[in-house]
Amino acid sequence: MIYSVDRDITVASTIESAFYRDEAAYALARERIFARTWQWIGDLADVAAPGALSPRELLPGLLDEPLLLARDAAGTLRCLSNVCTHRGNILVKAACKADQIRCGYHSQRFDLSGRKIFMPEFSEAKNFPSASDDLPKIPFGAWAGHGFAALDPLIPLDAFVSDLRSRLAWLPVEAFRLDATSSRDYVVDAHWALYVENYLEELHIPFVHPGLSRVVNCAAYEHELFAYSSLQLALAKEGEVAFDPPPGAPDRGRRVAAYYWWIFPNLMLNFYPWGLSLNRVCPQAIDRTRVEFRSYVWDETKVGSGA
Repeated sequence: MIYSVDRDITVASTIESAFYRDEAAYALARERIFARTWQWIGDLADVAAPGALSPRELLPGLLDEPLLLARDAAGTLRCLSNVCTHRGNILVKAACKADQIRCGYHSQRFDLSGRKIFMPEFSEAKNFPSASDDLPKIPFGAWAGHGFAALDPLIPLDAFVSDLRSRLAWLPVEAFRLDATSSRDYVVDAHWALYVENYLEELHIPFVHPGLSRVVNCAAYEHELFAYSSLQLALAKEGEVAFDPPPGAPDRGRRVAAYYWWIFPNLMLNFYPWGLSLNRVCPQAIDRTRVEFRSYVWDETKVGSGA
């Protein structure tokens, strides 16, 4: 079945409800959307030093690809497959520091670029190791101390984050620090796209979020659309906590309560005067979605105030 929404919002209608129950469309989204877009794989704080190794998982519950971030002695950070090319064993199970990657199954070893360098009892084997024995490299990029990976990216990461980067260049996002105590995961019994659609409209705020409605001026709420992202700009009511953008910033002189930035297809970056609430939407099944909330604090004195 073909689903479509008119580009002209004045005549557009909600997508047919069959879409949210269509198993074929859900499977197609896995291959054509999620495998081809840049997925957040966490911040890079634990791989800052040479020799650092950190296992990650690419979109758990849908893509389920074991990844390994490895920073070599020269400081180059790579994203490798975390699966041994011999028997498929998971190589690194916890963040650590090492000068080699060693498989716990047969003691095969790889250098931190993923190149196979040793296999017991194979010293006389011909044409070994070959390139096929090396760990595959996964397309990888970084923005403001956060890592992104894609199995088969359609376009570079910069195309997804360039508008965000230029708009909020004045925010020291790389200096924000994770607050694990306020980070949460929630499971929603709904299709992942329903959750995203809800996020992308503010019409429900006065009815579902009365606290937020008291802080932001819903009548002055703004939407900006970019190629691979969108921004919801929430202005603060008089007397409420707001950003103070510096001279030269695009929003200089405006009392911004929050920047709600959506990165296609499943990442929400919510910037507040206190810091960043990062939300990753992880499809688990056609009718079940896990949403991860990660808090990165910039100004502790403003936590709990404003939007």
